[in-house]
Amino acid sequence: MSELQQPEHHHTQISEPNQNQTPSQIAEALQRDHPEWVGEIINALGETTVIVPREHIIEACSLLKTTPGLDFDLLTDLCGFDRGPEEEPRFEVNYHLFSTTRYHRLRLKVVLNEEDPHVATVTGVWRTANWHERETYDLFGVVFDGHPDLRRILLPEDWQGHALRKDFPLRGYEPYSLT
Repeated sequence: MSELQQPEHHHTQISEPNQNQTPSQIAEALQRDHPEWVGEIINALGETTVIVPREHIIEACSLLKTTPGLDFDLLTDLCGFDRGPEEEPRFEVNYHLFSTTRYHRLRLKVVLNEEDPHVATVTGVWRTANWHERETYDLFGVVFDGHPDLRRILLPEDWQGHALRKDFPLRGYEPYSLT
């Protein structure tokens, strides 16, 4: 995708969304109408999380944003998580969505293997993803394919490694003297 280009819309819908649907019901409708987009639905602590295969994240985000009655028009946060080098898949990317008209929250999650930590950028769906994706790239090493400006945002350009990975040394790679 070129700079902040809108993704193609495939005119897919969720069957008869309405403003009275809960996030859990929205997730179930998404699973029913697009089963290939939903790996799992987790309802815990009053929150709904939908595990989305990385190859469908743009389509799922676009549908949730543009479908009347759903209107997840705000990406409140996008963050990475490292489950640890002993876990596989090792990384998660969490997309926290909010509807400013329906007041619903929904989390999408993509899981990535250590040897291929790539997922498509959603900057074409929400411009605010730009900074969030850069932070996740900087701190965890997740690569957002198609991102318009994927470079470090918090750490110096010459920084080695990704500081929030669980195998990153607590004191960094430079030797420190405690005397």
